[in-house]
Amino acid sequence: MSERGPLAALAELAPRHGQAWLVGGAVRDELLGRPTPDYDIAVEGDAAALARELGRGAGGHAFRLSEEFGAWRVRAHDQRWQIDLTPLTGATLEADLRRRDLTINAIARELTAEGEGALIDPCGGLEDLRERRLRRVSSASFQADPLRVLRLARLAAELGFTADPGTLSLAAAAAPRLDGVAAERVFNELRLILCADGAVAGLELCHRVGATAAVLPELDALAGVQQSEYHHLDVFHHTLATLQEAIDLEREPGAVFGESAIELRAVLDAPLANELTRGQALRFGALLHDIAKPLTLGRSAEGRPTFFAHDVRGAELCGEILSRLRASERLIAHTAALTRHHLRLGFLVHERPLTRRATYRYLSACEPVGVDVTVLSVADRLATRGRNADRAVALHLDLARALLGPALAWHRSRPRPPLAGDELAAALGIVPGPQLGRLLAVLTEAAYVGEVSGRDAVLARAREWLAEQPSAGAPAPDPDPDR
Repeated sequence: MSERGPLAALAELAPRHGQAWLVGGAVRDELLGRPTPDYDIAVEGDAAALARELGRGAGGHAFRLSEEFGAWRVRAHDQRWQIDLTPLTGATLEADLRRRDLTINAIARELTAEGEGALIDPCGGLEDLRERRLRRVSSASFQADPLRVLRLARLAAELGFTADPGTLSLAAAAAPRLDGVAAERVFNELRLILCADGAVAGLELCHRVGATAAVLPELDALAGVQQSEYHHLDVFHHTLATLQEAIDLEREPGAVFGESAIELRAVLDAPLANELTRGQALRFGALLHDIAKPLTLGRSAEGRPTFFAHDVRGAELCGEILSRLRASERLIAHTAALTRHHLRLGFLVHERPLTRRATYRYLSACEPVGVDVTVLSVADRLATRGRNADRAVALHLDLARALLGPALAWHRSRPRPPLAGDELAAALGIVPGPQLGRLLAVLTEAAYVGEVSGRDAVLARAREWLAEQPSAGAPAPDPDPDR
């Protein structure tokens, strides 16, 4: 079956169970020449029996998707494709197609054993495909399922198509009802919007029709929040500009990072969580990095806008937003860390040349997102084009290039203490506990910066550090001066 393809196999099986048609996005993508591993099939006969037979023939797994609608899914054993089979919901195929959201998703092709069947297009979707237009099937399209508002934005982002005015008006009318849609469905559409090449256009459409206000009110609140003279955009448009810069860096890292680009791309291409690569998760960081600026807005004595601690409050807000959207704990932690540390590199710009100790403390503080947040800081800086921008950008990029090599090395192999904890405790006669943990951190830093080498030197440095500690009962200083 793998040689023939799943649709060819399905076309041979379908006549035994009733008429079947390829419908929706699969037809749209086929006509646009876009590969897809997901197929939607409308079935006039027994969808369950057809799914089971296809599953057996594919060596895969067939299972029920919906008791209410009688939908089944067949997934290939190697996960390379999946087919959803659903009985007609209308009296005829044409009636079924007229219940869909957009005309370009309301085209069908009959599956026949003889070859490609004729296209069925009752709503004018073929013309809209040619005109690269997103048009609703009916006035009830978005009211039937408000999530279709986000799907409209997602298709604008993925295809680069433009929604017609009537469709935008209907989407705007339905957008407030998005707050009643299951969070998992909302998150999935937002994820797909952010993963698209035209993510910024998709988010702009969301904002225009009021979808952002319904599902990400914190993002909507960024609009109109003015910044200092070092910025040329308000916080909302700066956020979108940062996202675009992050997408460009993900796509072509060599433009900024030169010879480190190949290794950087490998890191960004690695899977992270929620079907996202690290590079795609970086887009969430770009979207949310300044999310707390409205909450932290203040004024300097001269009247300049300030946003003190927006990185700290922003990390907390990331957790609240992504938890609300039912994202995974790993994505929540990753995005919160990106937001928490996105300012750190900028604080080091005026400390050049950077010492090895400063490098260690930067990477230690940013663990485990040292590589990712270095890229995010560059995107953030490139999107800041106010006063003295050219000089500030040049200095920032120079420092980011200097830090990326050590960040990649740290990502490959995090620095370890020069002696194991149990060996150190035995040699010094101390018991495991918080003090030993702090000592191991001190020795790891000392080894990284080249202050100690060899067992004797490590133990000597350890004894010096222990002698400097306050006696029992005295208040201990903070072991991390950069906290």
